[in-house]
Amino acid sequence: PSTVSKRFISTVPKFKRILARTKERDVNESDTVTIVTDMLEEIFGFDKYSEITREYAIQGTYCDLAIKTARKIEYLVEVKAIGLSLNESRLKQAVNYASREGIKWVVLTNGIKWEIHRVILDERVKQERLFSFDFSELNPRLKETQQRLFLLCKRGVQKDLIDEYYEYRQTVNRYTVGVTLLTEEVIAVIRRKLRKMKSGIKVNNEEIEALLSSEIIKRDILESDAGKEALKQLLKAKKKQAKAKKTTTP
Repeated sequence: PSTVSKRFISTVPKFKRILARTKERDVNESDTVTIVTDMLEEIFGFDKYSEITREYAIQGTYCDLAIKTARKIEYLVEVKAIGLSLNESRLKQAVNYASREGIKWVVLTNGIKWEIHRVILDERVKQERLFSFDFSELNPRLKETQQRLFLLCKRGVQKDLIDEYYEYRQTVNRYTVGVTLLTEEVIAVIRRKLRKMKSGIKVNNEEIEALLSSEIIKRDILESDAGKEALKQLLKAKKKQAKAKKTTTP
């Protein structure tokens, strides 16, 4: 929205200057939390008094900040002092907090570095980083920057845009595209293209599949956990499509 775009253009440079001065002073975590709270209000549009909760209590422990709209807790924010780097232990702590309350999103930040993580409640609690950015390098006039920031904005989370973006990234990524290249339909298209390039050429699906899996597609795409999960989801989708087709066929 134009109002949000204008807000980004005016407030992002302001906080860039504040963060630069604050980093020089190497302020502590409490002061960094105060700055992040102001950013959540002025940049992301949340009401400081009704929608941003400090020291949010979760089963006997506390998270630095919780973002709450009329519907629910939208995401937790774990803050480190501006002079410290973001680490895995603090992330795990925030993810565990979120899992106890069924909260899907965690933001880890020191004011300058921001990481946005999806909390996944499967057989065990795990997380997946959706995206990250360095606030000091943002250009608020760029469309891509505005789109990323809007995912964390009040109006963005109320429309569940971050969930939509996550689903998009789950489908449009190197793992899903990699396993899709090995499907019969894609291999058949490649075979036809090769035959058109050279009349009389003899090539079969098995040769093309072997080339793709051993020499073209990187091993980590096919053999990693993410690759195996992408294959699992692809097979699940194909099975669902086949079932739907069978149901509608007279």
